[in-house]
Amino acid sequence: MRFLSKLSIDGFILAILATVAVASVFPARGTGAEVVAWATKIAIAVLFLLYGTRLSPREALAGLTHWRLHLVVLGCTFLLFPLLGLAAAVLKPHVLTDDLYTGLLFLCLVPSTVQSSIAFTSIAKGNVPGAIVSATTSNLLGVFVTPLLVIALMNTTGEANVEVSSIVDIVLQLLVPFLIGQLIRPKVIGLLRRYAEPTKLVDRGSILLVVYSAFSAGMVEGIWHMLSPWRIVALAAVCAVLLAIVLGLTALIGRTLGFDRGDRIVIVFCGSKKSLATGLPMATVLFAGQPIGLIVLPLMMFHQIQLMTCAVLAQRWSRDAAADLAETA
Repeated sequence: MRFLSKLSIDGFILAILATVAVASVFPARGTGAEVVAWATKIAIAVLFLLYGTRLSPREALAGLTHWRLHLVVLGCTFLLFPLLGLAAAVLKPHVLTDDLYTGLLFLCLVPSTVQSSIAFTSIAKGNVPGAIVSATTSNLLGVFVTPLLVIALMNTTGEANVEVSSIVDIVLQLLVPFLIGQLIRPKVIGLLRRYAEPTKLVDRGSILLVVYSAFSAGMVEGIWHMLSPWRIVALAAVCAVLLAIVLGLTALIGRTLGFDRGDRIVIVFCGSKKSLATGLPMATVLFAGQPIGLIVLPLMMFHQIQLMTCAVLAQRWSRDAAADLAETA
């Protein structure tokens, strides 16, 4: 376990990998698949209900005035990433299959993470209120922006067949529960704080159920028979290179625009991350009837790589901040 902790692989990542393994051996079929599908929809609603109860409107308002920082983060999330995703089309079909490229492009269109972006910013001694607002704004806008980008970029390039009506499904499954969570937050926030650990289990359990559903469908479709080992290695390499490019560009953008150290950390962590928690539920709606397992594979792989990489960066910047403080003391 010491080796795993040095690599910053936490129990949740291992649980995701274990869920993939279970789905590979015992995929849901027939009636079981229908039960899992309904359970997944309920889990998605519960997940976004919890998101709504956790976000403090006061904390969000405290950082809203730093609009310049948030615009840069949103630009990285919904402009820089999509441009890189479109440029990656040159990798078809020799490096990535059509479905894997669809997944890679979808990965580039989803919003930033919330919890890990804020956590890494805090560890690195960055602007935590700024990270809270930037990451949360990215997720809220992503409910609308991601489906619109999918329709605009993926329909026109023939990579997916997504109807405008999918936005309605997104609103019903994601936004409505989130708004309900905001409305009931004053009455349940104390209870949620008291039972933080069970709530976390519901949160992560919902994601694991989505992962199981996606990969079960993939196994029924013969996902692993569609991919050779070198394709999987190639996909991992593509995800690593994509993350490296975005990390480099976000760091460069922060310095070029004259942001201070705390804000540059926010730009790097919030602008380079992609949300598995938001992306997987969206994929189940946007790509219904399509090879979900293959399409979400790039997002799942990118998510794991970004967690390990950003954890290392956060720890390094934390040590640098401590060293700078010691020198000035």
